Amino acid sequence: MHPLITMEVKRWNERQVPSLTAAATEALEDGYVLYMPHLRFEVSADEVDLLDPKWLAPGAKNISYDPRADAIGHSSATGAALTHLNWMLARYAKLTRELVTHLCPDYAPHLKDGLTSFRPAEVAGRSTSARKDDTRLHVDAFTSRPTGGLRILRVFHNLNPRDEPRVWEIGEPMREVAKIYVDRVPPQLPGSAWILERLGIVKGHRSEYDHYMLNLHDKAKLDEERQRSCKRTRVELPAHTTWMVFTDGVEHAVLAGQHLLEQTYYLPVNAMHDEKKAPLRVLEELTQRALV
Repeated sequence: MHPLITMEVKRWNERQVPSLTAAATEALEDGYVLYMPHLRFEVSADEVDLLDPKWLAPGAKNISYDPRADAIGHSSATGAALTHLNWMLARYAKLTRELVTHLCPDYAPHLKDGLTSFRPAEVAGRSTSARKDDTRLHVDAFTSRPTGGLRILRVFHNLNPRDEPRVWEIGEPMREVAKIYVDRVPPQLPGSAWILERLGIVKGHRSEYDHYMLNLHDKAKLDEERQRSCKRTRVELPAHTTWMVFTDGVEHAVLAGQHLLEQTYYLPVNAMHDEKKAPLRVLEELTQRALV
């Protein structure tokens, strides 16, 4: 089955019938991408200039917005530009929460806000290390922001003003990735999580689950043979379209594209319809022990 499931959603706050919300939730938990070709994020006249990569801070690949603090990070914008940038990303955060609330209403009371990101720079041709290279297939795991088992739900929108697509590859479910690499993950060093947290290298406690997920992320990216040969589906996501996926649950890679909006949400495992599909439960099944 194709990894994209098309949803005819046209408004961010559009109420959905229970049969559709149940199907959308099940598809997400099964690792599919919910694709909404008619759901558009409108940019005001004051925001058009923000699409220029010049507003990225030196060395940054994305501009971030923290909805909880109402604060912009990794941007060189000041004055009116900063104000407009703040408003644009705050609006995207608000609209995406409305979308998830109406499309997956059972998740709504449990969602935890993550960062909002704007990525105005072109992906193709960017020079980086293999571990940071998002053109390689990977499941999401955050080095500095451990989740402790929370699901990573992300809502993307291609804001490209030249009608250029965002090009993705979608690989295998996280369970298949884990089967390959789980026995190659070295034990987490005793006391390492405490040291990383105390030194401020990691924002929070890096659980054994986070240790496994980071290793799956890195080992998959560094496996040259599998990166060349594993099954994947190439998809081109047109400008002004929206898609949503649990990025910790399915391999994905970004080959090309510019001007992307992205909102991260975290969801407790016990808020899922079927928590056996969560990466945490998959890894606990494979390792035969609790990981948080």
